[in-house]
Amino acid sequence: MTQKILLDMDPGIDDAAALSIALTDDAFQVMLLTTVAGNVSVDKTTKNALHLIEFFNQENVVPVAAGASAPLIKKYVDASDIHGESGMAGWKFPTVKTAVLPEHAVVAMRQVLMNSQEKMIVVATGAFTNIALLIRMYPEVLPKIAQVVVMGGSLGVGNITSVAEFNVYTDPHAAQILFTSGLPIKMIGLNVTLQALLSKANIDKLGDINQTGKMLQALFAHYADDQDGAKPMHDVNTLFYLAQPESFVFEDYNVAVVTQGPATGATVATKTNYTNVSVATSVNVAAFNKWFMEKITAI
Repeated sequence: MTQKILLDMDPGIDDAAALSIALTDDAFQVMLLTTVAGNVSVDKTTKNALHLIEFFNQENVVPVAAGASAPLIKKYVDASDIHGESGMAGWKFPTVKTAVLPEHAVVAMRQVLMNSQEKMIVVATGAFTNIALLIRMYPEVLPKIAQVVVMGGSLGVGNITSVAEFNVYTDPHAAQILFTSGLPIKMIGLNVTLQALLSKANIDKLGDINQTGKMLQALFAHYADDQDGAKPMHDVNTLFYLAQPESFVFEDYNVAVVTQGPATGATVATKTNYTNVSVATSVNVAAFNKWFMEKITAI
């Protein structure tokens, strides 16, 4: 069954891998693609989203809207040291021809949700600034959201500081707004995405599969997030969960976000009678690799 999703992200090399599947797999119908400042500035994440929309010939199918250019309160810090100055170093895309929607991403999100006859899934793989603004500005959309699946946070391990994962660290106040919204949330954090490595053997095979494989292999060669030649596909895990929820184990926690001080961006997960987030604790790595390669091969 096709799942209708609203996809909010900050492309980004692992975002590009996620988009390659979201835009081509019949399991998903991307109703709207929105961008946010995160891995690189919002003008660059938007340009990268349009590059991928055009690469997969989806420019007349999937609308793109540009969103927040900075966190709600905190000073913006990018991740160009991991993804390159453009955010998607390694592949020369043609000049973008497609225009974004005239509306701000948050307004476009509201319109899509309110016009939908059924509840939709929101998938967020960048800073949660757009989502937080949507929640605060347009609370009438909350009943229209079936669940929010996020790549972000962590149980005990960080990648931007010793305790903070990048997406939450980038805009911790937005993450706190989301986690206290009452929405059903699936959090797939670093403790799981650092398990779900795409093996070096599979990365080496990508270039021989098809043009998408060549493009991704070229991007991965410039992706500084590396584990002995294997690469964590952080954002792809959100789609893998939607496709194969049985490949994950989740536990319910009360998750709070540290918004100031040296532990800014930490997601503090506590077992209490009140829980607000369903947190992934493990993933089937072999199943992830098999699924990913099958999806790229099918493009």
